Amino acid sequence: MASATRCPAAPRPLRQRARVQVVRCCEDTLGVPRSRRPTYDGEQDQAQRFPELVTPYGASSYLPHTQHYPPPPRPRRIVLVRHGESEGNVDEAAYTRVPDPRIGLTPRGWRHAEDCGRSLRRLVSTGAGAGDDWKVYFYVSPYRRTLETLRGLGRAFEAQRIAGVREEPRLREQDFGNFQDREKMRVEKEIRRRYGRFFYRFPNGESAADVYDRITGFRETLRADIDIGRFQPPGERNPEMNVVLVSHGLTLRVFLMRWYKWTVRQFEGLNNLANGGAVVMQTGSGGRYSLLVHHSVEELREFGLTDDMIEDQMWQKTARPGELNYNFITNGPSFFTHFNDHAPLPTTQQLDQIDQIY
Repeated sequence: MASATRCPAAPRPLRQRARVQVVRCCEDTLGVPRSRRPTYDGEQDQAQRFPELVTPYGASSYLPHTQHYPPPPRPRRIVLVRHGESEGNVDEAAYTRVPDPRIGLTPRGWRHAEDCGRSLRRLVSTGAGAGDDWKVYFYVSPYRRTLETLRGLGRAFEAQRIAGVREEPRLREQDFGNFQDREKMRVEKEIRRRYGRFFYRFPNGESAADVYDRITGFRETLRADIDIGRFQPPGERNPEMNVVLVSHGLTLRVFLMRWYKWTVRQFEGLNNLANGGAVVMQTGSGGRYSLLVHHSVEELREFGLTDDMIEDQMWQKTARPGELNYNFITNGPSFFTHFNDHAPLPTTQQLDQIDQIY
């Protein structure tokens, strides 16, 4: 590389190129083409040292300064499935003698899993936009009850329909501690009710806020997998891919909270999924994932979504990746009270009711 000098004894220092790191968010930029700067020496070596960041269609967006390639198609759906009925669901004393990760399904729980698998197959094979090349890709919690649920789901699919499976520890159940004393857990859950469901941390365990932190990491992994085309083998780009997360009730609610940027209060208003139940996030006409493409307004209200959350899902249904809903509650003035001088203050009775809920 040529460099200009004033004299041989005092070479002019070379200016370092400034490098700017851009932080992006999952759904806001998922699938949005990114601009690329020219390639510099050494990047080929970087690609060789990190082959997991290079796809059959080009280098990943996580390699800096690489040439742009169109992103693979987004999965048609992200389906969240709660495990079938477990031994712990019917007998809480099971947690006192069996480690939580080893709690298995009951016979009824196996039927839940198989019924859910048949419903899932109907959805992906006959739903809107379904073609002949549809496939499913699973992420599963490593707990016994979720692995057994996965096997029950899998009975509805031929081998060629399953694009892959990844065991993902970050999808595990909220940690309530090790062996659980039944009476102590009853007391702890009452304390959690008074303290707040999201922030209360069980002794030797986790709070929902802790689950939120690890789900944030998983969300980034999922986004990277989508961006680099992990579901799209060479020569098999497929817009009819369906991603299925087999996990636990609270973990799945936290995933939705993180994806759609719901507040703590909105999260705490959600109801748990039934054993073997599912929530479907499906791409709308603009390409973003919305709960209202598959579910009805009534179903979402039953799940616990407020009018504001449902209105945002209506927006998600037609919005494009990269667009932001500036009118949603988390982006607007709803956190402040001084914008409306005539707004009445809550009464003591209303505050007591709020305390009872949260």
